[in-house]
Amino acid sequence: MYTRTENPLHIIQEVIDNSADEALAGYAKRIEVVEHTDGSFSVQDDGRGIPVGPHPEEKSPVVEIVYTRLHAGGKFQKDASSAYAFSGGLHGVGVSVTNALSLRLVVTVWRDGQQWEIEFASGEVKTPLKKLGPAAGRSGTRVQVWPDPKYFDEAQVPRQELARSLKARAVLLPGVTTQLLVEKSAQSSSWLYAGGLESYLLESIGETSLLVPMWSHEGYVGADDETFAQGEGAQWVVAFTQEGSVLRESFVNLIPTPAGGTHEAGLRDGLFSAVKAFAEQQGLVPKGVKILPEDVFSRCSFVLSAKVLDPQFQGQIKERLTSRDALRLVANQARGPFEIWLNRDLEIGRRIADLAIRAAQSRQKAASKVEKRKGSGVAVLPGKLTDCESTDLSRNELFLVEGDSAGGSAKMGRDKNFQAILPLRGKVLNTWEAEKDRLFANAEVHDIAVALGVDPHGEQDSPDFS
Repeated sequence: MYTRTENPLHIIQEVIDNSADEALAGYAKRIEVVEHTDGSFSVQDDGRGIPVGPHPEEKSPVVEIVYTRLHAGGKFQKDASSAYAFSGGLHGVGVSVTNALSLRLVVTVWRDGQQWEIEFASGEVKTPLKKLGPAAGRSGTRVQVWPDPKYFDEAQVPRQELARSLKARAVLLPGVTTQLLVEKSAQSSSWLYAGGLESYLLESIGETSLLVPMWSHEGYVGADDETFAQGEGAQWVVAFTQEGSVLRESFVNLIPTPAGGTHEAGLRDGLFSAVKAFAEQQGLVPKGVKILPEDVFSRCSFVLSAKVLDPQFQGQIKERLTSRDALRLVANQARGPFEIWLNRDLEIGRRIADLAIRAAQSRQKAASKVEKRKGSGVAVLPGKLTDCESTDLSRNELFLVEGDSAGGSAKMGRDKNFQAILPLRGKVLNTWEAEKDRLFANAEVHDIAVALGVDPHGEQDSPDFS
C-alpha cells in the first residue's frame, strides 16, 4: 500500500473521496467532516449508503470487503459505462488503507430503510456488521476514523489543508455542499459553488482585474470517437488579467494535481495555438516577434478539471498527471472552441493577443540583455549586487539571499574581500522543466547569470566562460 506518512490527512481524504464519488455519480448532495475532541475524524454523506448485502463472490458483507480488501467496491469498475469510470481515490488502494492505518474505524450505513454498523480495529473486523434499527427516509454513510499515530511522522491533521481539500470538492461538484466542523472550538466552515469552476475562479482573483470576460467551456468525447473513451474530456474556466496574482489549479477525476501534468499541457497547447492563429490571421504580430506558449500564459489564470479513463500519475500520491493521451485530449477539446470565441468578439481577441505580444516583446528584450560586453570584458552587473574586491575566481563566493533585508544582514557579516551578495525577490523560477526563452525572461535568473558571467545552459552545452 502507498500513502503519505507525514500526517493522517491522506487517509481521511480517501474516505472523503468515496463520498465525492457518490456525489459525482449524482447520488449525494452533502459531505460533512467533523474533527472530534478525541482526535478522530468522521466523514458523512447523504448518498446511497455502502451495500450491506453479501458480496457476490464471497460470503462477507460488501461493506466489510470494501474496508479490508485492496481495490474493492464499485468505484473500481472502470469501464466507460460505470458510474465510477472517472472516480477519484488518491492512491489506487481505496479506503482499505485508511482502515489498515487506523487504531479504530466505525462505519455506519443508512440503506433500504435500515441503519447498520460495523467496527474495525487495526484493519481487522472487531464487531461484525449488525442492524441497529429502522431509519425510514434516510440514506448515506458515516465513517469515523481514529488514525494510528505510529504510522505517521506527525499525528496532527493539518486543518487548513483539509479545509482546502473540502473546498476543492465543492468547486468540482457544483451544487454539492461540503462542511468542516471542529468540535473543540465549535467552528464550522461550509462551501457551496452553484457556479462551479467559474464562481471559484472569480472569487479567487477578483472581477476588477479581468482584462476580458472569463471564458468557460467543457468538452467530452462522444460514443463515436475511435481515439478516446466515451465521457473523457475536461471542463475549464480561463481568465486573463493585467495585474495581481495568477491562480492555476487542476484536477483529474476530482483528484488535485498541484504539480500539473499533461492535462495542463493540453490546455496550454490548445489556447496557445488558438491565440497564435488569431493574432497571425488579424495581422497583429509585429515583425521580429515570435509568440511562445509562456507569452500567452504569463497572465492567464485557470481552473481545469479533466476526466480521464485509467489516468497515469507520477508516483502513487498522484500529484502530477503523466498520461500521454491527456495532452491531445484536452488540446483537441480546447483549441477549436477558444478560437471561435476569439473570433466571435474581435475586441476580446485583440486584447488577449496584445497581452501575449507584449509579453513576447518583454521576453525577447530581457533575453537580449543576458550578454557580456565583449569589448571591455566587463559584465553589466545587476544593480543590487554587492560585489567583492578580489578577482581570484577560484576563491570568490556569491551568496544568494531572499530580499533586501536579508541582503543587509549578509553584507554586515561577509568578508568583502572575496564574498559577494545578491538579494533576490521572492522564490526563484524552478528551471528544471522551463523553456530556455522563459529562463532569459525571468529577472532573477537574468541577474544570477550576469553576476556569475555565465548564461544559463544545459549539461551538454558549451557555455562561454570568457
